[in-house]
Amino acid sequence: MLPGLSTISNSVISEPMEAAAKQQTTDRVRAIAATLEEEIVLGWLLPRERLVEEELAARLEVKRHVIREALSELERLGLVERVPNRGAVVKSLAPDDVRQIYAVREALETLAAAEIPLPVDAGLLAALEAVQARHSAAVASGDARAAFRANMVFHETLFAACGNPHLAELIAAMAHKVHGVRSMTAASPEHLARARDEHVAMIAALAGGDRAGLVDLCRRHLTPSRDVYIAAAESRLKSGRG
Repeated sequence: MLPGLSTISNSVISEPMEAAAKQQTTDRVRAIAATLEEEIVLGWLLPRERLVEEELAARLEVKRHVIREALSELERLGLVERVPNRGAVVKSLAPDDVRQIYAVREALETLAAAEIPLPVDAGLLAALEAVQARHSAAVASGDARAAFRANMVFHETLFAACGNPHLAELIAAMAHKVHGVRSMTAASPEHLARARDEHVAMIAALAGGDRAGLVDLCRRHLTPSRDVYIAAAESRLKSGRG
């Protein structure tokens, strides 16, 4: 073998292996971040609850560095914060913060609803109906995690139809900020059923060309989680437990 050929060969082989290993780690971090995000939304991890790396690594069967990177991603999304002497905790929003963020969400989401071209594209209608079928099935079976996933896809599909990707991106970012607010309602059968019925009504409004009805549904769809969270937070503050 020519001098240096072995070194070159090993380098050629190792580079794809290293890239594959990095991609595998990245995928694992994303999966763990998504799992923790769901647990926050569903109220399994509550606002102000500590997120201990060792405990999470043991429970989710991953290395601590994967947990650390996943928590950093959730911190970037506004779901987790670092508190001195406590470490990472699920972010707790003050009532005024929630009101302000939801005011922005209402403005963005109703704007997107108002920009969706009518009459509605048949492909969009079919896509929303398919996603809603999954959401309705999850609600019927009491699978809150699957309902959360389908709910996310439903709204992403709906707002992407406005034709403005920058607006859709802002909507998604603001929704992430208040995922913790949904922790008191996301697993509630009553609220899941209401969300299902409102999704079905949104599809009907699109199919019927009822833009005003669609915009109003998008506005009202935001209120239950917001109002329940604010009421609980203000009650906690009044009792001195805030």
